[in-house]
Amino acid sequence: MERRAEEVTQETPVDVSTVSTLLSPLGYGLLSFWMLIVTLLSVFCNSLVIAVMLRNRQLFLSTNILILGLAFSDLLMTLSGSAVSIVTNYYGQFFMGRELCVFQGFAVNYFGLVSLCTLTLMAYERYHIICKPMGAFKITMRRNAKGLLLVWFYCLFWATAPLLGWGSYGPEGVQTSCSLAWEERTLVSYSFLILYWSFCFLLPTWLIIYCYYNILISIRRLNLSVESQGGRSRQKEDRHAMCMVAAMIGSFFLCWLPYAIVSMLVILVPDISIPPLLASMPAHLAKTSSAYNPIIFFLAKQQFRDMALVIISCGFFNPSLHTSCSAREADIVETGSKRLSPNTIQPDPALTD
Repeated sequence: MERRAEEVTQETPVDVSTVSTLLSPLGYGLLSFWMLIVTLLSVFCNSLVIAVMLRNRQLFLSTNILILGLAFSDLLMTLSGSAVSIVTNYYGQFFMGRELCVFQGFAVNYFGLVSLCTLTLMAYERYHIICKPMGAFKITMRRNAKGLLLVWFYCLFWATAPLLGWGSYGPEGVQTSCSLAWEERTLVSYSFLILYWSFCFLLPTWLIIYCYYNILISIRRLNLSVESQGGRSRQKEDRHAMCMVAAMIGSFFLCWLPYAIVSMLVILVPDISIPPLLASMPAHLAKTSSAYNPIIFFLAKQQFRDMALVIISCGFFNPSLHTSCSAREADIVETGSKRLSPNTIQPDPALTD
């Protein structure tokens, strides 16, 4: 990484506006345009999720409260990260001074980590709903609210630590955005970054993979059990759930895995030389994660789609009164506990005239 980036991250006051440009004007313009598209899409979709939830109190279920929390954190991450990157990439440098650089690094790190841990909490909740429906762990609104509160405090600890001297924030990549100073070569910084990588990426990743893997295995076993008792397995519904799970895991790794790999390489291989553009792309890619989650939820939940269309059309759209087959099908990811109860596995009733 450029030596200038290391100098900016030192404790001595540095005018960040003096950082030289590392890309051509066209390169910065493309990054600015990319961040503009991500910002517009994320702000629109996450604001729509929040509006749908607030206007329809019947959606305030224990499972949906996590979606609302995720929409808030994604929206705040977009406003503090992608929206600022539009302007800084347009000018080709972070011209707002060191204090705002540190604040942006803190905000993006905090809200991005909250979103990541909220996704982990959702995976853990669905794991209990589907894999252990008869267990003592009961999903309630109060329990999920406490879980969200714990997530926000947990992430606040890791985001605040660099402000108190354990690690630091500074410019990254092409010097138009700020984040954790992964290139800083001090023992204190190493101790923070290694623990941060372990508890803020490796642990959530392992939990998400473990939970969704067991969810898919439970769905498969349930279908075999239903078929063996003469019932009708819900193959179409299960395929829908699997697609949603695959989309969530795929978007998660698409956004965060490159950033985590580059960050760990910088920590483990101090002498590695990564071009500024290559170092900056994973960070910009991670910022796009806030736009994917609401899209997945709208595609997976017909009730959300219908209510969103009512808001977008200013009330001109009326959801069909006719309940289609897809509307009657329960969402396996949300209501798995009802299906996995032994009393619900019944043979199909005989048709009568």
